[in-house]
Amino acid sequence: MRTQVLIVGSGPSGLLLGQLLAGIGIDNVILERVDRDHLLSRVRAGVLEQGTVELLDEAGAGERMHAEGLPHDGFAVAFDNRLHRIDLHALTGKRVMVYGQTEMTRDLVEKREQAGLTPVFEAANVALHDISSNPFVTYEKDGQSHRIDCDFIAGCDGYHGVSRKSVPDGALQSFERVYPFGWLGVLAEVPPASHELIYANHERGFALCSMRSMTRSRYYIQCPIDEKVEDWSDDRFWDELRRRLPEASAAAVTTGPSFEKSIAPLRSFVAEPMQFGKLSLVGDAAHIVPPTGAKGLNLAASDVRYLFSGLREFYADGSMAGMDAYSGRALARVWKAVRFSWWMTTMLHRFPEGGAFGQRIQEAELDYLVHSRAASTALAENYVGLPY
Repeated sequence: MRTQVLIVGSGPSGLLLGQLLAGIGIDNVILERVDRDHLLSRVRAGVLEQGTVELLDEAGAGERMHAEGLPHDGFAVAFDNRLHRIDLHALTGKRVMVYGQTEMTRDLVEKREQAGLTPVFEAANVALHDISSNPFVTYEKDGQSHRIDCDFIAGCDGYHGVSRKSVPDGALQSFERVYPFGWLGVLAEVPPASHELIYANHERGFALCSMRSMTRSRYYIQCPIDEKVEDWSDDRFWDELRRRLPEASAAAVTTGPSFEKSIAPLRSFVAEPMQFGKLSLVGDAAHIVPPTGAKGLNLAASDVRYLFSGLREFYADGSMAGMDAYSGRALARVWKAVRFSWWMTTMLHRFPEGGAFGQRIQEAELDYLVHSRAASTALAENYVGLPY
């Protein structure tokens, strides 16, 4: 079998790229190691930059997002038992959209299925070959071996996927920062504490009040990296969350049984370049950011935007200029988002080694942030998404 673009991984970036390519007549096949139900059960991020929203519209998959998503014009930073609102729209003219990654994935899968382009689910032992010149991919499905030859491979299979591991040793340079804490998160079918997100800095640690809809809430608290999720009952979580919020916000928290609870470690990671031969790395396959700045999914979407542009140029004009520029263009935006996510994380979390000096620096930073229009604007510009 042969296709023009082989996409490894059917997360949002792989599906979005596939849908954009199909829309302009570029053949592509998506391989996914898990089954459809498992793919659509993953609980992930839910704050979309305006650019991501526009890409979903371009892919023809934005209808339900606009009907059910929650446009947000701002968010609050909580410290000193007070809320301080960052008015994103007033500062930048832009807003963000709260729409769960699971829902975005479902929309893209259904669009692909309607076009008769269903991903190859449960593709086992995927292997990339000859990625420097004449690429092909092998995999197993239902006990049979398969081979697909292609012009290009898009590695959209995440941090632990096969794509980055297929690059020869020494061809990539990695940069990493592992943070000394994690996020304990819960999902519950309860109305959110606020109509906008609340990012809280507290002496007991960071907290975030978020939502997936007006009836489904997503909450997080900072916890030691060695915590065990089974040690956290729902009651213990709700009590700790409310301790870290201003009194009025804590009183607005509606508690209830959680239906998902997990602890996520935080890290910053970048592998560069994001391209080797005919293989391009996309999203988490090339970079990870802590979720504090809501950048992970949006960075994957911006990678897709750059890669799609390069592929479109190649198949329309035969020019490799856009493909050759992919890594440099993507990394320029990636590193700015890595910086922003690191800054948000260091400003809002309590670090074990920070001590009294670190606490005073955080307090000064937060005070300057909310009382300086220039500082608030810099935060808002990064949060809604820097230009492509």
